[in-house]
Amino acid sequence: MRPGITIQHARDAKEVADDVRGDVAAFLAAVPRSRWPAGASLGDFIDQSLNSWGEYLICQLRNLIDPVTARAVYAFFANGGQRCHVIALCLASERDLMQASPLELTFQSVLAHLSSEENLGLLSMPVLASLPYSIDRMATPTIPAESTMRMLLDHCRQMNNRFLILDVPKDLHDEPLLRWVDGFRTRAQDSASFGALYYPWLLNGDELFPPSGSVAGLYARVELANLPFGMRWPPANQILHGVTHPEMPVRWRESDKLLEAHINPILSQPARGVVVWGARTLSRDPNWRFINSRRIASAISEQLRRDSEWVVFEQNRPELWEIVSRMVRSRLDRMWGAGLLTGDKAGLEYDVKCDAELNPPEVRNSGQVHVRVQIRPISTAESIVVELRLGS
Repeated sequence: MRPGITIQHARDAKEVADDVRGDVAAFLAAVPRSRWPAGASLGDFIDQSLNSWGEYLICQLRNLIDPVTARAVYAFFANGGQRCHVIALCLASERDLMQASPLELTFQSVLAHLSSEENLGLLSMPVLASLPYSIDRMATPTIPAESTMRMLLDHCRQMNNRFLILDVPKDLHDEPLLRWVDGFRTRAQDSASFGALYYPWLLNGDELFPPSGSVAGLYARVELANLPFGMRWPPANQILHGVTHPEMPVRWRESDKLLEAHINPILSQPARGVVVWGARTLSRDPNWRFINSRRIASAISEQLRRDSEWVVFEQNRPELWEIVSRMVRSRLDRMWGAGLLTGDKAGLEYDVKCDAELNPPEVRNSGQVHVRVQIRPISTAESIVVELRLGS
């Protein structure tokens, strides 16, 4: 060996990262100006990690955040969630959530913070559904909070392994609802597969609240019950706890119309209770029609990225390409065995490529290692290509 020049490894396999989980939720909450902590400014935030509702009752956010988000946090834990972050954002007024460019005005710091928290799998901002909107004479609604919804969808797409749970705006029903969702899916089409919409609002006795907190808890419950890769199970045909009935009764025939519009209905079933009856994203792409397909692909991409972080410190050469290929294929074999990927046997419907063609001299000189993975998650019609670009 020549010290300082060549690294000799005792083994050619690397320990892979822990399994990616998607059950940890983040709830974005609003702090009105009258409740700002001393010295706070517009766009400042507090991040509180919680492992139970009891922790919320004694934390510093209890008297700061909006009641809609507080109710969502309660519903999250009541439905099986085990860990969440409540991120309280200082706002001058509700108009800050209805600006055409919310990132520039309010959200820049909090989104940068969210980007640094890689273990957050679910995202929701329940207060958006309680904001005012208008409907014109043609029954076409204008939802000012849509810009913030789209910004959060874009954030989930950029993070790749994050999924947005959205509520239908309060008191929006029937034809106006269908018109808005149809337009929203078009306007947010680049990121639409990273979010899902739920209808209607829920009641527990006389208490009315949006469904996102309960649904986020259901996502977490399903995933935790099916570890290590619980995201393969669709979060549907599941009972919601702490709910007596939906605000609007949804009949079976109506549920079909909602599903066609990619609105996930919540309905009452005799002898069962209140049930989430749908697992569709907002996407128009058939490959991303179902929530579990999107989340499986996202989890695989994130898992391979974390497994491969050590590569950036290695010399980019054919021996490294072989090691990376074996490591990635081993991870995919495990995921296939867990039922995340199609194929009658391991390796039949997925492929890994890391070679000189993907890593020409200009790529190696830039300090990068390129890997191409072709997979077909369950419930998808076509294969999906995942491009890993490791390094600077």
